Amino acid sequence: MMRLHHFRKKMSSGRRNQLKTLLLQIGVAMLEEEAREAEQQKMKHMEENCPGFFLPGCMQELQDLCRKLHKQIDLVDEERYDMEAKVTKSNKEIDDLKLKVQDLKGKFKKPALKRVRMSADAMLAALLGSKHKVSMDLRANLKQVKKEVKDEEKPTGDWRKSIEDKAGMDGRKKMFEAEA
Repeated sequence: MMRLHHFRKKMSSGRRNQLKTLLLQIGVAMLEEEAREAEQQKMKHMEENCPGFFLPGCMQELQDLCRKLHKQIDLVDEERYDMEAKVTKSNKEIDDLKLKVQDLKGKFKKPALKRVRMSADAMLAALLGSKHKVSMDLRANLKQVKKEVKDEEKPTGDWRKSIEDKAGMDGRKKMFEAEA
């Protein structure tokens, strides 16, 4: 880092700009050369695979030409289909390898989950497997608790009558006599 900074100090800005310009000119020349080579390869391929077109004079020659062109189209279509199948297979292999790499790294992508409507019985059957018989009778597993009625809480007679007996001076007199 120190040397680069020191190097920049020694080089003048005019010299730096001159070098940048030279590099850009070399880059442009290389791009033009690549374009020319690509065009030459294209023309060579066209000459090899696409002979010059001639239009026959009679009907029979025209029909033969059409049959020949149809055969070539079929061959090219078969090649295209084969290439497409190879690309699809390669893409699948690439995806499988990506998954293996993720497994090895230990980092997992969470898949997008889909909402599924499923009954509780079906969900438990899926979790436990089809070997186990599953029923969703949840109350069957609960404890049975019997309610015990205490002696003190048992109602004796009509409650209205006991209140009427305690009401007024007669009721208080009876309560006072009962206590004594």
